[in-house]
Amino acid sequence: MIGLYRPGTSPLHRLPAGVKLVLLLVSIVAATVLVRTPVQVAVAGAVVAALYAVAGIPVRVALAQLRPVLWVLLLIAVFQVLITSPARAAVVCGVLLVSVALAALVTLTTRVTAVLDAVTRGLAPLHRVGVDTERLGLLLALAIRCVPLLAGIVHDVAEARRARGLQWSMTALVTPVLVRALRTADAMGEALVARGVDDD
Repeated sequence: MIGLYRPGTSPLHRLPAGVKLVLLLVSIVAATVLVRTPVQVAVAGAVVAALYAVAGIPVRVALAQLRPVLWVLLLIAVFQVLITSPARAAVVCGVLLVSVALAALVTLTTRVTAVLDAVTRGLAPLHRVGVDTERLGLLLALAIRCVPLLAGIVHDVAEARRARGLQWSMTALVTPVLVRALRTADAMGEALVARGVDDD
């Protein structure tokens, strides 16, 4: 659905989707709990960079996955510096950047269908208590699709404002992003209804 998957034969590509999802969750939790200094952030970043190299992901593609979140990290960094310290800001933003990079790596090396199949299998026991696992799978697919879609909308709006020479403003950025996001959501909902997804 996203078009971010890059075919390959690396060990990361061959790893089952379910295993990658579990490792992703464990890695993010471990980074959040264990990484406490800028040096540890640098080590974690080096490990992630090595994983991208093993997967054969070009540097240009890797950086493209991180670019949409840089403005958010900048805001978080300023807030952390004001209320804590530069070192703490580096750790918080570094852990967030590592987490996003790991999630992007899973997306780049795993087909969406494989992810959905793995999640559906993992949720299979819930089907016995009346949970519609197929709808949960569809919800996951939409979430996966909407994250880069929303990031793209933010990027497009920011670029358009920069091209017009307009000054930076949170309100002026959020308003057009919200309007475009709502229009996209309406179009997506109409498409799902047209395909009978809303039928009982």
